[in-house]
Amino acid sequence: MNKFDDHTFAITAYKESSYLEECIKSVLEQKVKSRVIITTATPNEYIKSLAEKYKIPLYEREGKPGIQDDWNFAYSKADSKYVTIAHQDDIYDESYSYTLKKYTNDKKKQILFFTDYREVKDGKIIPLTLNLKIKKIMLLPLRCNILTGSKFLRRRILSLGSPICCPSVTYNKENKEKKIFTSEMKCSLDWDTWYKFSKENGEFVYINKDLIYHRIHGESETTNSIANNVRQSEDYAMYRKFWPKPIAKILSKAYAKSLDTNEM
Repeated sequence: MNKFDDHTFAITAYKESSYLEECIKSVLEQKVKSRVIITTATPNEYIKSLAEKYKIPLYEREGKPGIQDDWNFAYSKADSKYVTIAHQDDIYDESYSYTLKKYTNDKKKQILFFTDYREVKDGKIIPLTLNLKIKKIMLLPLRCNILTGSKFLRRRILSLGSPICCPSVTYNKENKEKKIFTSEMKCSLDWDTWYKFSKENGEFVYINKDLIYHRIHGESETTNSIANNVRQSEDYAMYRKFWPKPIAKILSKAYAKSLDTNEM
């Protein structure tokens, strides 16, 4: 009961993040132990030293760093049925693996699992923002087990925004063995991925517990993308997959306002 060999935390490390070690500790200190690996496209002594310190396998990817390629590489290196692509800035609650194990069911086709989350700024958990409150409301229907396999429901939820926290997601490799991200987007590629998955047969398993602490800081890719207006343009493109132009414009503007907590 104290091990979950079918699950791997694949930590994606980039350059020399001061938060990486805290992420490593959080996945190693799980109540139920999972496998842990580190992957990177920016190999350096800092990442290597942490991998050696905690005796974690390190895999280095050749080529230019990029979120999609980095995530796909991490996914491919995880030798287990279930994979969580852990972002180096974030912290996992000690009961993440334990809870995930309770929700897995080999008799069902479970496409992915995801949990609720809280945000961390300046080392402190901040009160629920309007954005997070809205996301929790959007996900209410998925608390009902009989609805987790509904394609229609998933698409309706995603048509209003992306309430799924990317680093909270665990993927089932029995559905996709090698490459999981195939989006042309840079910042909204996770939303685009959930959109593609929403068309498939199987379950989106929503774990209604705050099991990850997502860090908001000035160096994060999300913060930089918002500052550069990449997020806003890509979010509009996502809304256009569901709605005509006038509605998509209204929704994208409203969504942009809800992201104010990501601004430093």
